Amino acid sequence: MTTLPLDPQRIRALFPAFEEPSLQGQAFFENAGGSYTAQAVLDRLDRYYRQTKVQPYGVYPASIEAGEAMNLAYERIAQAFNVSADWIHFGPSSSANSYVLGNAFGGWLKPGDAIVVTNQDHEANSGAWRRLAERGIEVREWGVDRQTGRLALAALDAVLDEKVRLVAMPHCSNVVGEINPVAEVAERVHGLGAVLAMDGVSYAPHGLPDLAALGADIYLFSAYKTYGPHQGVMAVRPELAAQLPNQGHFFNDGKPRYRLTPAGPDHAQIAACAGIADYLEQVAEIAGSGKTDPFRRAHAAMRAQEVALSRPLLAYLAERNDMKLIGPADPDLRTPTIALHHAEPGAAVARRLAEHGIMAAGGNFYAWRLMEALGIDPQHGVLRLSFVHYTSPEEIESLIKALDRVL
Repeated sequence: MTTLPLDPQRIRALFPAFEEPSLQGQAFFENAGGSYTAQAVLDRLDRYYRQTKVQPYGVYPASIEAGEAMNLAYERIAQAFNVSADWIHFGPSSSANSYVLGNAFGGWLKPGDAIVVTNQDHEANSGAWRRLAERGIEVREWGVDRQTGRLALAALDAVLDEKVRLVAMPHCSNVVGEINPVAEVAERVHGLGAVLAMDGVSYAPHGLPDLAALGADIYLFSAYKTYGPHQGVMAVRPELAAQLPNQGHFFNDGKPRYRLTPAGPDHAQIAACAGIADYLEQVAEIAGSGKTDPFRRAHAAMRAQEVALSRPLLAYLAERNDMKLIGPADPDLRTPTIALHHAEPGAAVARRLAEHGIMAAGGNFYAWRLMEALGIDPQHGVLRLSFVHYTSPEEIESLIKALDRVL
C-alpha cells in the first residue's frame, strides 16, 4: 500500500472505541450503518449533560450557556459546509427530516407539478417524495443502469422538462457506492428553476462537502455516521426554507430553526455536533498545512486515505469470480461502501465473517428498489463491507484473509 496521507495511529487515537477492551480483535466494516464516535464529540456531550442539562435559551447562567452550546453547533456545522448558520437544521434522524421535508413540499407544490426521484436511493430519500403522488404531484423515476447501478445523466435528461420542480437523489448510494455527478445535475436542475435535494447520508462520512461548490439546495446527512451522536442534520437554502409551509407549532412560524424540525431533537446531542467540526479540524492538522481551509483539507485527506485503503481490497475482489461487485471497481470513482452479490445471502456471509473478527453486515439496506432494479432478491441481499479513513491497512489485510476463509 502506498504512503497514507493520514497516520492511522494518530487518527485512531482520537476514538475511544479503539481502546475499548470489548472491541479488541474486531475490525469494524459496518461504518455505513454508523461510525465510531470521536472523543471531541463525547467531550461536548459529557460537558452538556454535566453542566447545562437545563432548558436552553433562558435567562439564568446555565440556560444561557446551554443555548450558546447549541448555537455553536449550528455555526460549526455550517462552517464545515461553507454556508451560513441559517442553512442548518437538526432533527431526530435523516429519515424523519426527509419525511417532514416531503410533507412541506406537499403543501408548496401544486397539482400538475412534477418531481424526479431515483431508484438508487435508501428508501428514506425516495418514499417520502413518492408519497406526493397522493397529492396530485407527478412522480418521475430516474432509473439506474440495470448492469452497473449507475445514474447516467442521459437518463436524467429524458425525464426533465419545465414541469419539474424538484429532483431528489443521493450523493452516493449506500449500496452502489459510486459518487454521483452532483454539480452537473445541479446545473441542469437550476436551469429549469427547480430544486435539488441531496441525500448525503452515505457520502458525508467521507468528508463534509463544500455546499457552495456542490450546488445542492438541500443536503441531508446523519451525524451518527459522521463520528457524532444520533441526530439528523439537514442544510436547506434559507430562501427555500422560508417559502416552505411551517411544519411546527403555528406560533413558531417566525423562527426558522423550528419550522422544519417539529420533533424537538435532543439539545445535548445538538451541542455535541460541534464536536464533529472539532474532529475534522484535528484531521486537517494531522494531514498537514495547506492553503485550503481545514475542512476542505480534511475532506481531501480523508478521501485520499480511503482510496489508498480501497485499492488492495478492490484488486483482490477483481480476481474472484464467485461474487459480483456492485458499482465501479475504480476507488477514485466511489466511496469505500463495497457491496457484493454472492450465491449465499449477504447476512449469512456476514455471520461467518464475524467468526473471524470482521464486523460487517448483509441485507438490502433499505435500498429495496435498487435491489430489484439490479435483479437481486431484496430478501437475499448483498454483503456490505464499509469502512472510512480510520480503518487501518492491517484491518484491510485481515478482511481479505477472512474472505478467503469463508468464501
